[in-house]
Amino acid sequence: MANAASGMAVHDDCKLKFLELKAKRTYRFIVYKIEEKQKQVIVEKLGEPADSYEDFTASLPADECRYAVYDFDFMTQENVPKSRIIFIAWSPDTSKVRNKMIYASSKDRFKRELDGIQVELQATDPTEMGIDVIRSRST
Repeated sequence: MANAASGMAVHDDCKLKFLELKAKRTYRFIVYKIEEKQKQVIVEKLGEPADSYEDFTASLPADECRYAVYDFDFMTQENVPKSRIIFIAWSPDTSKVRNKMIYASSKDRFKRELDGIQVELQATDPTEMGIDVIRSRST
């Protein structure tokens, strides 16, 4: 299961929780963290279905990288309710270079484990993943 580039494994829980979000809409969002000592990606936080986008962004650390998945509901111009699963690679400018490199080198492999991602965003500050950006990328 290890990735040759970074040596990071993906904990089974990461995929299980993602499938629950995708199929059953059990969660609004999932925040993933790389545990360097264990050399694996783990689930750090699960968002309740009623949680807002603000709850989601508040759960991302200001100075550490994370991966996250957000289930974004919206209305089309024809007034049809839709949903998109958004993958966000959160890499704030204030995080350590090593932290950024580990997340960058593991991202593609980790993303492949999560089958069903519809939109991908790379964000280095909160404005790059604001709700308007999410909305414009989803429709």
